[in-house]
Amino acid sequence: HMQLVESGGGSVQVGGSLRLSCAATGVTYRTYFTAWFRQAPGKEREGVAAFARGGSTWSADSVEGRFTISKGNAKNTLYLQMNSLKPEDTAMYYCAARPPSALSNWRLWARTSSWYNYWGQGTQVTVS
Repeated sequence: HMQLVESGGGSVQVGGSLRLSCAATGVTYRTYFTAWFRQAPGKEREGVAAFARGGSTWSADSVEGRFTISKGNAKNTLYLQMNSLKPEDTAMYYCAARPPSALSNWRLWARTSSWYNYWGQGTQVTVS
């Protein structure tokens, strides 16, 4: 059974950077669809960036050019490098995963939280 554990959150000044990590245990998820979501108080959970096998990625317009999703060499850690942080990036950040499947239009689903089967507990990012 897969477990996801996020780390790397914290408080940072506007314009600063953070790198979030998501470690997977129980399953080697290098072929899984994986993603980062965030949820601010009073708002719905929204997709931030996603990673499919083969290295395909998707990023939300709001973070394009500032955030980069990647996987570690061991393929069991997912990262989110966040640069040029803004106050509106303040949220709880979650990683998510879905088993692999043949899906050519996966980006249409990447931002949909209900599409993912596994979730971490979240790590808080505060930008001020």
